[in-house]
Amino acid sequence: MRTRVKICGITRVEDALAAAQAGADAIGLVFAPKSPRHMDLKQAAAIARALPPFITVVGLFENAAPETVHAALRHVSLDLLQFHGNETPEYCCAFPKPYVKAIHMTPDVDLHADDRRYADAAGLLLDTYSPGASGGTGEAFDWGRIPSDLKKPLVLAGGLTPANVAEAVRRVHPYAVDVSSGVESAKGIKDAKKISAFIEAVRLAQ
Repeated sequence: MRTRVKICGITRVEDALAAAQAGADAIGLVFAPKSPRHMDLKQAAAIARALPPFITVVGLFENAAPETVHAALRHVSLDLLQFHGNETPEYCCAFPKPYVKAIHMTPDVDLHADDRRYADAAGLLLDTYSPGASGGTGEAFDWGRIPSDLKKPLVLAGGLTPANVAEAVRRVHPYAVDVSSGVESAKGIKDAKKISAFIEAVRLAQ
């Protein structure tokens, strides 16, 4: 199966179009206020409108009030929700879109338990644990900690770059990879050449 690619933390229309042109399957729009890639609804809606067909638009939230998520759904054409905080399965299922649950790779994480707990999730996204950060830290975790028998589709995130993503794909065999800071020239500003190199590395690794 082909490994999908999501370019997260998009803040500009031109970066979204560069991702689409390079062959990205999805882009991520961040609605977590702590993130330097956070954006308002007007900006997010403009990015979503500019995309060509068949690109999945993902909205990222962290411990958001339900009304915050509903407001984003009203104003932005989101296809998928991504929850990065301590959201319960009941919370995640309360919205009319499928969701992916991010699991931070803390020292005591139990991925089999999370796999069972979030039974309704479309997938699990494994990210580096960094206190106070909603991803995008540029730090990788030990991929050897990932069990090979998880039932949910696995999205690998955390410290991926054009230089290491091929190794990640070969070792982990994830359903998808998710990159943010690894294809940036500055926080929130994507580099079109790095995006293309990242996606090409994923393709060559399969």
